[in-house]
Amino acid sequence: MTATDPHLPRGSSAGLLESLSGFVKELRNAGIPVSLTENLDAVEALRHIPLEDRDAFKYSLAATMVKNNAHWKTFETVFEVYFSLRGREYRLGGEGEGDFDAEDMINTLIGAREGEGQGSAEGMTPEQLAEMLFRALMDGNDAMMRALARAAVTRYAGMEPGRPVGGTYYLYRTLRNLDLDSMLERMMQQERRRNEDETDLEERLVREEYEARLDALRREIEAEIRRRLVADRGAEAVAKSVRKPLPEDIDFMHASREELVALRRAIAPLTRKLAVRLARKRRHGRKGPLDFRNTVRHSLSYGGVPADPKFRYPRPSKPEIMVIADISGSVAAFARFTLQMVYAISSQFSRVRSFVFIDGIDEVTDYFKATEDISEAIHRINTEADVIWVDGHSDYGHAFEAFWDRWGRDVNTKTTVLLLGDARNNYHAAQAWVLGEMAKKARHVYWLNPEPRSYWDTGDSIVGQYATHCDGAYECRNLKQLERFVEQLG
Repeated sequence: MTATDPHLPRGSSAGLLESLSGFVKELRNAGIPVSLTENLDAVEALRHIPLEDRDAFKYSLAATMVKNNAHWKTFETVFEVYFSLRGREYRLGGEGEGDFDAEDMINTLIGAREGEGQGSAEGMTPEQLAEMLFRALMDGNDAMMRALARAAVTRYAGMEPGRPVGGTYYLYRTLRNLDLDSMLERMMQQERRRNEDETDLEERLVREEYEARLDALRREIEAEIRRRLVADRGAEAVAKSVRKPLPEDIDFMHASREELVALRRAIAPLTRKLAVRLARKRRHGRKGPLDFRNTVRHSLSYGGVPADPKFRYPRPSKPEIMVIADISGSVAAFARFTLQMVYAISSQFSRVRSFVFIDGIDEVTDYFKATEDISEAIHRINTEADVIWVDGHSDYGHAFEAFWDRWGRDVNTKTTVLLLGDARNNYHAAQAWVLGEMAKKARHVYWLNPEPRSYWDTGDSIVGQYATHCDGAYECRNLKQLERFVEQLG
């Protein structure tokens, strides 16, 4: 697009176009699908909003580009990088146009306290900054808090142009010096002196309000650091440094605590969607064989011509499913999320049975029946299941052999067996014959491996020996790959 494009918003500039183009490119790099049509829709939407209104600008782009609620946080992060300097109050000072009215308020207050006509925000002592911040937080003065956040970053962050340091380091330095926990306690003490007769409920509500103001201050400090990094390094470099995978792209094996929380939130809508697809698959299955008698009967209305052939529609039965999952430390997170997924769509199966193993194996189906909280069931599995035989190191061969001895007779032509694990067997005997016997009796046998395919059959991995007896062995490292596999289970 060019500045003369008739689809551009009124009053737009080449700089806005460049930012918008980089913004869309980064969204795609982050995994958010933005088509050309959606890009054009976004530009068209911007024609109908005041560009100086930051919130309207942001939500117009979101309405046209974000289709999944789980992608919102990623969108917001990329937006704050590419449009961090958009709006007068968000520009960095130094050129006159970026001066912030609240900074004039700071300067005036400092000058008044010192008995002078004016002061300097940069020349504030730490005590002055802390006192003014305390007053701004107590009064809920957002403009003053934004100005003080900028002053705090200037004083404490120690940002140096061109220095390859991430924003988290600067944020830590600033917050450590401000000591917001002590600030909160001071605010609560002030509140108790003001209102000595407050009930416990009223005090708790006030504390929550003050905590919300402190969170807003933290976000403003983080945003100010990000703005300065963008001004120094450029939006593209900063966006690359803060890029995080979408929930469906998070690797089960290496997820952080925060990412695990995002995965748990993302799995619920995903399971509902998969359940609907599985149900639709069976309702709209392929036509069965020709129903000759019914066809001849209907042909009488056409003079004996079989113009409307009739077919016997199959009545597909719900399959049974057996899940056999390795829950040793290396793949525990993968097993947890896969069990959650299977049980969330269990209504599409006539029966679901679960088995977990390390070097011993145990059935844990009843753990899921005893509670509606899947997380509680998973916790019980990790603490109560009898999965240790000798030393608690993975032994797939012994676990599979024990499974076949105890439950092999329950496998039948309706059973789909899901085997979950990385097949790292610690150099024990594979006992792959068990999977051969399973394959003869079961409807399907699938192996889901959370390791990258390039790692298979390296070191003590023997997945290749097992895969020869399976209908398919799949790399399954994230929710996106798990979704693609589960769609074919019906």
